[in-house]
Amino acid sequence: MKRLLSIELQKIWMNKASRVLTLTYFILLSFIALIASIKFDIGFFKLHLAEMGIFNFPYIWHFNTYVAAFLKFFLAIVIVSMMANEYSYGTLKQNLIDGMSKKEFILSKFLTVLVFAFASTVYVFVMSLLLGYSFSSYTELSIVFSNMEYLLAFFIKLIGFFSFCLFLGILVKRSAFALGFLLVWNIIEGVAKGILVFKIFPDNKIADYITQFFPLESMSNLIIEPFSRLSVIKTIGTQIGVDGIKDYGVHFSSILIVLVWSLLFMLFSYKLLKNRDL
Repeated sequence: MKRLLSIELQKIWMNKASRVLTLTYFILLSFIALIASIKFDIGFFKLHLAEMGIFNFPYIWHFNTYVAAFLKFFLAIVIVSMMANEYSYGTLKQNLIDGMSKKEFILSKFLTVLVFAFASTVYVFVMSLLLGYSFSSYTELSIVFSNMEYLLAFFIKLIGFFSFCLFLGILVKRSAFALGFLLVWNIIEGVAKGILVFKIFPDNKIADYITQFFPLESMSNLIIEPFSRLSVIKTIGTQIGVDGIKDYGVHFSSILIVLVWSLLFMLFSYKLLKNRDL
């Protein structure tokens, strides 16, 4: 397994575009810290985001994992390109000629997905600790290390999303078309959800139960938006008569659905590669 992973990481690092995108991704993750410097001072309206408590423990785990998840598209490009390059440069065929089985080939790609997801999670963990201890009003260990399930959800979310991207890269063979298909699929899920919510099942509970099994929707459900948890947002909502109560927790059922999709994407990828004439 170490040999397979070493081969894949070397391919990525030797490709200039993939190397730049990977470095850009981790650099942009660091920019979350710049949120602390955002200030609005317009007349009577004054807003300092760091003072709103977004970097307070344990809320920071929720906030940072949610924001960081938006940047996953940079690594998605790397993963899709990683697969497309195998066809473009003929390295897939060469690997098979050199004795690598198709099963080992898919395993090497999945190991790369795991490494990217794990490295991203560790990076967000370290960055959150630094920001939290710099700005948080609460630094007791029992508070600091509570709500850590958001990191697990972030890790699982990346595995699911990257596995989907890997499958699309094998299915379509071209990175631009694979990314386009990803966008189209996102639109399809959005339209399907709209039809279920507004046309077929006006009762949102039924529609939510069905849509939770959609691939991208299931990944989105792992980490619910954190902004409405802020006291200032709750106060504004109360003043205008909106008392939104959400379940912000990370649920085992949501994790299980994404893990099942991740496994299916790997199996689909292997079946495609196994049955395809290279």
